[in-house]
Amino acid sequence: MARTEYYDDADAPKPNSLVVAASAVVTDDEGRILLQRRLDNDLWALPGGAMEMADSLPGTAIREVKEETGLDVEITGLVGTYTDPRHVIAYTDGEVRRQFNVCFTARAVGGQLAISDESTELRFIPAEALDELPMHHTQRLRLRHFLEHREQPYLG
Repeated sequence: MARTEYYDDADAPKPNSLVVAASAVVTDDEGRILLQRRLDNDLWALPGGAMEMADSLPGTAIREVKEETGLDVEITGLVGTYTDPRHVIAYTDGEVRRQFNVCFTARAVGGQLAISDESTELRFIPAEALDELPMHHTQRLRLRHFLEHREQPYLG
């Protein structure tokens, strides 16, 4: 199923669902950031996804990282909350999602890097190479907030 992301676009379709989601900035020992190239839109993104009824928000991030990358992680902090109503995600099945995302920091504690059926590529990327990658504005915002080493999480 393909998806199209809109941001501050008057032509974006109206949302018909609100989804709680979590993502994680997973770094390696060299400080590089784990990103996946998504199959549904061919853009680079942090691992993450929708919360399930039995999940906590940190548990959602841990589960999604495992499902999408093969790595076991532990949550180490909070980058921020991302609830901008100008960000709309439309799927080819008719869902038009407004997403509430909580972005955590995490470190790998096990597992083995493996591409899932949701991505075409996984890579640990140095911060200085992030601008070269095709990525949605909202992903760049989370990464920028992470790289700023803020004293307080972003609340937006």
